[in-house]
Amino acid sequence: MLIPDELDRGLIHALHVDARAPFTLIAEVLGSSTQTVTRRYRRLHAEAGLRVVALPDPRSTRTDQWFLRLTAATRTAHDLAAALARRSDTSWVRLTSGGTEIVAIVHAAPGGPDAHSLLLRDIPRTAGVTAVSAHCLLHTYLGGPTPWRGRLGVLSPEQEARLRAGTVPAADSGPYELTDADRRLLGALRADARAGYADLAAATGSTPATVARRLTALRARGALFFDIDIEPAVLGVTVSALLWMQVAPSRLDEVATALAGHDELALVAATTGPTNLVAHALCQDAEALHHYLTRRVALDAITRIETAPVLRTYKAAATLRG
Repeated sequence: MLIPDELDRGLIHALHVDARAPFTLIAEVLGSSTQTVTRRYRRLHAEAGLRVVALPDPRSTRTDQWFLRLTAATRTAHDLAAALARRSDTSWVRLTSGGTEIVAIVHAAPGGPDAHSLLLRDIPRTAGVTAVSAHCLLHTYLGGPTPWRGRLGVLSPEQEARLRAGTVPAADSGPYELTDADRRLLGALRADARAGYADLAAATGSTPATVARRLTALRARGALFFDIDIEPAVLGVTVSALLWMQVAPSRLDEVATALAGHDELALVAATTGPTNLVAHALCQDAEALHHYLTRRVALDAITRIETAPVLRTYKAAATLRG
């Protein structure tokens, strides 16, 4: 397995700061050559599953996000998880809890004749599924545009500032409704967010100049964000777990805000359901997870916590995993 060095980690950190920064700028910031940085990126792509993807802000697509938990027979869980991963309306498809539970995020339109068809009709009728629960994501405290800190910590504030100098800060101007042209562009960026303007133009039936203007406008409106897909083991993570927590509603915001500051977590989100807070823990090993659960998450407002180890990831933010 590839063991990233300081330059590799610096490159990953740089891509989080500006996913479309030219390799020439990244090389300058990292004190390396463009050729070396380009070679390292290709190696991380080939050997560590590194993918740079663009995802729409849920407000722009006018969709709800649901955490779907399925209990299935062991013999059918793999096939069901793989089928869910291939759908365009899912992300973060994982097998947990001894291989009998599948957890996925489903993106569903809030209304219309086909709204929630996957949740209400398709899944319940699937052979081998013995239990279904769905938790609507209400608010994200950590995750999405906010990256896991385990991928950062390499670049100095000055280096980050140099990378951000050419970007346009996203304005908090309220939801922006995507056009058909925007959706075509996002589809191409979902496959490869570092694709050149000429390639994006060819994929969307547009021109490079038009694509450049549209992408700049989408970023300025906060209608999309960039994410990094990479195998966690490359970054020293061997144990991953979902934490389903029950918190007193009056203290939910306080607890979630505190957890969002923990380096061990990649996601903290408020949801509906019997457990109203979910987190995703990434730890070096089982002992580190035990230490985290017993000494860092021991908040008195958490009345119940269920730990579900992740055994396999079938789909990350947008990338299918083998």
